[in-house]
Amino acid sequence: MPRTRTTKKLAQRIDLEYFKRPSPLRRWLFLLSAGVAGLAIIWIAWNAIRGDRRVYSPGALSSAHAVLTKQCSTCHVSTLGFYTAKVSDRKCLTCHDGPMHQAAQEFTPSCASCHTDHRGAVRLAATSDTNCTQCHANLSTRGGSTNFVRNVGSFENDHPEFAVLRSGQRDPGTIRLNHYLHLQPNLFGPNGGRVQMVCSDCHRSAADASGPRPYGDASSQAGNLQAGTSKDLHADVTKNSTSDQPTSRATMAPATYAQTCAACHALQFDKRLADAVPHDKPEVIHPFLVAKLQAYIAAHPGDLRVPRDPSRDLPEKAIPADFRLLTPPQWVAERAAEDEDLLWRKTCKQCHTIISGEGGALPKIAPSKITSRYMPHAKFDHSQHGLVDCASCHTAAKTSQQSSDVLLPGIATCRNCHHSGTEAAESRCFECHTYHDPAKRKSPAGNFSSMAE
Repeated sequence: MPRTRTTKKLAQRIDLEYFKRPSPLRRWLFLLSAGVAGLAIIWIAWNAIRGDRRVYSPGALSSAHAVLTKQCSTCHVSTLGFYTAKVSDRKCLTCHDGPMHQAAQEFTPSCASCHTDHRGAVRLAATSDTNCTQCHANLSTRGGSTNFVRNVGSFENDHPEFAVLRSGQRDPGTIRLNHYLHLQPNLFGPNGGRVQMVCSDCHRSAADASGPRPYGDASSQAGNLQAGTSKDLHADVTKNSTSDQPTSRATMAPATYAQTCAACHALQFDKRLADAVPHDKPEVIHPFLVAKLQAYIAAHPGDLRVPRDPSRDLPEKAIPADFRLLTPPQWVAERAAEDEDLLWRKTCKQCHTIISGEGGALPKIAPSKITSRYMPHAKFDHSQHGLVDCASCHTAAKTSQQSSDVLLPGIATCRNCHHSGTEAAESRCFECHTYHDPAKRKSPAGNFSSMAE
């Protein structure tokens, strides 16, 4: 007959006194738990006595806020001796009265939602793309219309072509420059030698602009100094952003005549003189040229006897006398007219746009309008791309023959390096864009102490 097993019989097999009997394992677990809790309390109390508040910190501060490591109250509000985890905008604005993003924006994120601290020595500007795409993935404004693309989710997938290229914009500069011609091999260089020009001969950052140039000539500014001015016409730059720094290595400085052109393109104006006119406005060039001619004729009075030039004889016109005897003012006036005609019609016109004067007035030189930045709403740092060959990005420069060509690389060129993946360059929004308008940046209040509390 089989044995019957009931629940009551099974329960009778359980030792109900098991937990009442002492166990070495349970004893050690209790002592260990109590010991750890006790040590934690002692450690917190010891740091409180010492005034070290790092015990409350979830992590190291960013490098920008490292001086505030022991000054939690600078950012956090204290309630009954405890600091709240969330930082209010009011605390941030105490030091950083940063400008807003756009006047027409519908949503303004809190400071701490984008700039998360206590993550170690990281850049607070290195924000997540989510902070940007919460608006720009479906952009809307108070007025309804916007000048920007409404749907941008990431740089790699749906970022539009750069605006200056997307619109087919032409360069507004008036300086005539043929990149293709200047990059040809065996060009005639200074002193008649053969040269091969490279991009860095003319294009350098603002921080490196004052260094020696292979085709510059410091003495070309002598005429400017004698004429009482040191202005260079190429300094007329179209600024698209007020954030350009004069000593920055990020952006390229405009090329100037004295630094990049003078050694090859001299401004001699008369075969009798070795002097060159200053690279300046006609109002400065004219008196300089007249003064040089007056000094020359005073030292060479024999040149007042001017022989007839047979090549200037005209058919059916009476042949003039073999010689003309001029007064010094007459000689200077004729030579000045000839020399200036050469300058305005050939030498200066080779690079500049000349606006003829009316009624014998001096001509005008059109403003250079050199563009310093083509993307005013983004930032690009040339110094971070120093290992990359210029022509590998600016490929159109090799074939460009018009100064109106915009030689900016397209977004496809940037995506060769900036894309997702562990072996790719950073491609998050903050790499090129900032939320706060840098043109309206305000100085921090600086109201905290650098001494530890």
